[in-house]
Amino acid sequence: MLDKFSRAVVTADSKTACIGGDELAALRGFIAEGNKRLDAVNAIASNASCCVSDAIAGMICENTGLIQAGGNCYPNRRMAACLRDGEIILRYVSYALLAGDASVLEDRCLNGLKETYAALGVPATSSARAVGIMKAICIAHINGTNTEAQAGAKYKKNEMPQGDCAAITAECASYFDRVVAALS
Repeated sequence: MLDKFSRAVVTADSKTACIGGDELAALRGFIAEGNKRLDAVNAIASNASCCVSDAIAGMICENTGLIQAGGNCYPNRRMAACLRDGEIILRYVSYALLAGDASVLEDRCLNGLKETYAALGVPATSSARAVGIMKAICIAHINGTNTEAQAGAKYKKNEMPQGDCAAITAECASYFDRVVAALS
């Protein structure tokens, strides 16, 4: 697993050069945006179970055959596995967001995911749709656009620091897009 700093060192080492110029500027920016990054990860982690359950419920609402006899979320054991997998994916996305690098997501979550799901008969389109819904939910939490009226009684407000969160939300979205691409 690499973070932004480790990635910079590995890249410089492969070029047999010192870290400088653009690399240092990028690392300074990473540090300057650190509180936003931590708050974004906190927003995801604090609402993880709701994000996952809402995403799975949304996927099922769009394809009710999944919870009928013979469906991939029937019986309860399969539904529990679906929720577990959603939580694992969300956890690794939050790890990648915290580190500022997708290597942990790629190495520990996405490597072989499509093949595993194919072997288990898990429909890739439904899984990708659930990840897409999780992406929208997490982006709403990071941007602070989720409201109690939308989220219900278990809503937890996370304050984000003042300023533009476009870069951190774009980075988070890119990690979810990697998951969807790995499933497709």
